Parts: sequence; C-alpha cells; structure tokens
Amino acid sequence: MAFGSFDNRNSGSALSEINMVPLIDVMLVLLVIFLITAPLLSHSIKIQLPQATSEPVQQDPKTIDLAIDAEGQIFVNEQPVAMEDLTATLAPYSKDEPQPELRIRADTETRYETLAQVMSRSKASGLTRLGFITRPGPTTKVAGQDGEAKDGAATQQEAEPAPGQ
Repeated sequence: MAFGSFDNRNSGSALSEINMVPLIDVMLVLLVIFLITAPLLSHSIKIQLPQATSEPVQQDPKTIDLAIDAEGQIFVNEQPVAMEDLTATLAPYSKDEPQPELRIRADTETRYETLAQVMSRSKASGLTRLGFITRPGPTTKVAGQDGEAKDGAATQQEAEPAPGQ
C-alpha cells in the first residue's frame, strides 16, 4: 500500500500523511527566539564586590525617651521639661553622630495638639529620627460562633476559663 504514488487509479481516497509545514514554521520561530535571547543571557557586568568581615559592629543605639502623660506634662529621659524649653533641650542631641532616635511614649488620653507640638519642636531642634512606643493590644476582630464580629480579647477570655473556675 503506497501513500503517495503517481498512480491515478485511486484518486478519490484520502491521504493519511502529516502536514509538516506548520511544524517547520513553529520550529523556525523558536530557533529565531533562541538565537536572539541566548547572547543576552551570557552577557554579564563584571564588578568588584567589596569584602566584608563577619564580625558585627559593636555600637550601642542611642535613644532619647520622651514621655507625655495625660495632663500634657513632658519628660525627656525621665526629667520634666516645659514645652517652651523642649527645642533647646533636644538641640544638643541632634549634633551627635549617629543621631539618636527620639522615642515618644504618649498616654492614650494625650491631646493630639500636644503630640503635634512635640513633633514640630523635635524637628526644629534638628532631630530627624522619630519613633512612637506603643503597647500591643488585641485589636483584631474575630467572628464568633453566631457570625457576629467580636473583639479578640473578649473572645479569648470567653474561650479560656478563669484559674479559679
């Protein structure tokens, strides 16, 4: 049984052969893509990387603790300071190298106006590193058994019985 013959006797029968033209087209496209991308993969920039020692640098991080209580009184490193004197008190710290971080601890009842003034005066003194100290609390909402959103602390207390029970 010949698939491709010059014989015209069975011209009405279907030819069973694979058309190779689309496969050759795909192969040529892939060949062109690989010819273009292969040189790009081998080019690299040669640089001299610096060598580092594995010993950590012993440097104490310097911090300034600034506390504000509910009445608006300001304490710098546990020493009371008036709002008017805050810029002058913090100015010498701004000249230190590396510059220390100002850590602000504010009472939850502290007015926002007081915090804004403290931040403004610390910037005026030349300090650029500022951080807030907060206490982590259960602020996530957890869906209860009835589908109602509850506070995370209340859910934890309901799940764990008290030590005396």
